[in-house]
Amino acid sequence: MTAKKSKKGPTKGSGGKGRRSLEGKSGTLPASERHWYDGKQRQRAAKRGPGGGQQDGARSERRSDSSDLLVGRNPVVEALRAGMPATRLFLANSLDPDDRVNEAAKMAGARGIDVVEVTKTELDRRCESNGQPGAVHQGLVLQVRPYQYWAPEGLLDAAKDSDTPPLIVALDGVTDPHNLGAIARSAAAFGAHGLVIPERRSAGVNMTAWKTSAGTLARLPVAQATNLTRALEGFKKAGLFVVGLDAGGDAQIPDLELATGPLVIVVGSEGKGLSRLVREACDVVASIPIGNAESLNASVAAGVSLYAVSRRRAEAV
Repeated sequence: MTAKKSKKGPTKGSGGKGRRSLEGKSGTLPASERHWYDGKQRQRAAKRGPGGGQQDGARSERRSDSSDLLVGRNPVVEALRAGMPATRLFLANSLDPDDRVNEAAKMAGARGIDVVEVTKTELDRRCESNGQPGAVHQGLVLQVRPYQYWAPEGLLDAAKDSDTPPLIVALDGVTDPHNLGAIARSAAAFGAHGLVIPERRSAGVNMTAWKTSAGTLARLPVAQATNLTRALEGFKKAGLFVVGLDAGGDAQIPDLELATGPLVIVVGSEGKGLSRLVREACDVVASIPIGNAESLNASVAAGVSLYAVSRRRAEAV
């Protein structure tokens, strides 16, 4: 029995239907402007043995499960400027380059951070798998290691070594990372030396907080306390006054004479305010005069209070 001959004729072309998929993406940086590749090629060559494979002890390029993604041009640039530990920088290959994109690429290349060009769709997918669906990455994403928190004692020592009286912001049960990022931004703007958050029942420094802080968290230390009340007691023993914010406070922030000295401002949670133990640990509980409004958002209250403190300190100079 003879095998049947295939009736399949010559393979036809696409008729031009696949032409657009073969065309280059608009806006892709030419090779001459990809400054970050110069050093990377030498580094990769050094890692390869005679057969082109990795030498013993070379770092694997497998993505760590504990890594996180920082998105957006300003946060990424600020993080790189601050030397935040990072493993990879992703660039969308169809973005319109600007000074921030070029600076991010140059800094990453100089530090030996992998710079990878991917499609916008790939960046969207990575953000979504990282728990940030719909993130506005602006074509720039930095893969970073988990945030390294300070110890409260270390933050206190750094504040004492500064040229201004210590000013620390403690957060009591602030669970919204947007509020954490906004408070960090106000704290840096008005001269605070850092934040203290409890380990439990509190927002941590995640990528949402990073994004909201517009990169401020790359410069502002954040300490994590096992027990916030004990941390506040430690600050008091070191000579700092602890002022809690509450609508029913006995004093008002703009009139607070303690503002010119070493100070800790405690911001309560969005709904319940200060917890009982934290409130008892405060030297003073102060309020903000707000007229007919019932209350202020935690980040707004922190910003107003920090502004009032900075103004009192400026007047005392």
